[in-house]
Amino acid sequence: MDPLLGDCTLDRLRRRKSFKWRTHDPDVLPAFVAEMDFDPAPEIKEAIAAALDAGDCGYPHVGELGAAFADYAEARLGWSPDPDLVFAIPDVMTGIAEVIQAITAPGAGIVISPPVYAPFFFRLELLGRRIVEAPLQAGPDGGYDLDPAALDAALAQPGAAAYLLCNPHNPIGRVWSRDQLTQVAEICGRHDVPVLVDEIHAPLVLPGARHVPFHTIDRPAARQAFVFTSASKGWNIPGLKCGIAVAAAAPAAELLHERWDALLASHLGVLASVAAFRNARPWLDAAVAQIDANADLLAALLAEQLPGIGYRKPEASFLAWLDCRQLGAGDNPAALFLDKGRVALSPGPDFGTQGTGHARLNMGTSPALLAEAVRRIAAATAR
Repeated sequence: MDPLLGDCTLDRLRRRKSFKWRTHDPDVLPAFVAEMDFDPAPEIKEAIAAALDAGDCGYPHVGELGAAFADYAEARLGWSPDPDLVFAIPDVMTGIAEVIQAITAPGAGIVISPPVYAPFFFRLELLGRRIVEAPLQAGPDGGYDLDPAALDAALAQPGAAAYLLCNPHNPIGRVWSRDQLTQVAEICGRHDVPVLVDEIHAPLVLPGARHVPFHTIDRPAARQAFVFTSASKGWNIPGLKCGIAVAAAAPAAELLHERWDALLASHLGVLASVAAFRNARPWLDAAVAQIDANADLLAALLAEQLPGIGYRKPEASFLAWLDCRQLGAGDNPAALFLDKGRVALSPGPDFGTQGTGHARLNMGTSPALLAEAVRRIAAATAR
């Protein structure tokens, strides 16, 4: 592993007090929640240490965040957002929830494409909105694609008021193409519904794939969309609580500006995000390289020890979507892996009914701990 990523030995990791390391008993290897085991980048540590040394723990000021993100987006994503239309938010789901409340009425239908990030379900339900599903199309080879016909039908339902898209997609790791995103924008435009796009995993696109920011799609629905992202996944700083909402048109910007006091990020999170986007790109490159190597290693380990598990290498991020239906491990194989193997994965059904018989594995760790996770899954199925 690259020294930039730190020491991912189990003894050291168990000293952490985050949700990942304190949810389960000490004998459980955690590979569930989407936080990596890598140390923060030195530039981020320095920014936080400097703030603490100066007693700088007050309320947030957006400061350089817009310019830092715009510079990063142009250099790495081929996207030139207006820095003045970049807004700090506590996290992506809070930003999405606030915008959904602003642009839709209670009881409105929000279209999502499962299997998809679990909070899309429960946060929208907590808001009093109705989930309308436009499921991804599952192929015989284990791959998934957006289903334009399903999206069109879902948006045609009475009361469907917005589409919430995930790109790169969690949990399957797909990076949607420009043609696919153009089709999404055209369908949403025909139905005159706004689009909200979660692009939080965009910094972690793996070699061979390319992220297309939704705001670069040349369609009215894309130019009017709300885009949400963060340094939290790419640089492994979710606990610092700073996300980003990006507008490309005046109405979206005005809506976000009006709600600034409901969307206060952490001041330390803003400072850390500026350091990440501006100065910690070498660390990101090291993380992406390690995740890519881990994804290949996982394929080899599964082929050797668990050939009954279906797995396609993701195009982005450190999350592996495992099809365990051939194992005979029931609707929620993660429960078996935890009980018999003492390894914690995310339950597939949390991502929608389409996740039945599946589990999500976190690969954002050392090769040694990834191998140990697979060994424990194999032991659980053997029992």
